[in-house]
Amino acid sequence: MVAENTVLNRTELTQSGESYELKPVSLPQRGNARVRNLTPAQKRAVMFAQQQVLRARAAKKAKDDRQAALNRMWMQDEDAPEAKRSTKISADDSQDNVQNVSLREAIGHVLRDLRTKDHKTLREVSENAGVSLGYLSEVERGQKEASSELLSSIAEALGVSVPQMLRMVADYLESLEN
Repeated sequence: MVAENTVLNRTELTQSGESYELKPVSLPQRGNARVRNLTPAQKRAVMFAQQQVLRARAAKKAKDDRQAALNRMWMQDEDAPEAKRSTKISADDSQDNVQNVSLREAIGHVLRDLRTKDHKTLREVSENAGVSLGYLSEVERGQKEASSELLSSIAEALGVSVPQMLRMVADYLESLEN
């Protein structure tokens, strides 16, 4: 039996920058009977769990940093009215653009407008709609025609119904004619 004032040696995993290192830690033995009785495999499992916790914290911090950057970007867009996208086009260009704007381009324009006004990323909408990110991007740019089922799921992911979205498309095309 070990005396109560002896010290039990173990290592602790710490993160410094982007690397992890093991540092020896001295613990008083009193109250640490469980630590003393761990097998080497159990000690490795504890160290692995500590690594996972540190990695999860780092991932959460990175995610929070990305979200903060997105929020700053959206705030800058709202503060600069000249940077805002406008659904109306000047009267000089309207006659030329009416002939050049296809229905799929108008749908794409409205979908992108809805997404940016809600401060959603392409990734968020594509995941919620069950559409690949690349395909959604092509639909927004008017390069692909989406099926009615796909338009329905995209509209739902954007928080509007299909009739509302189609009315917005009609209004956009009408604004190009006037």
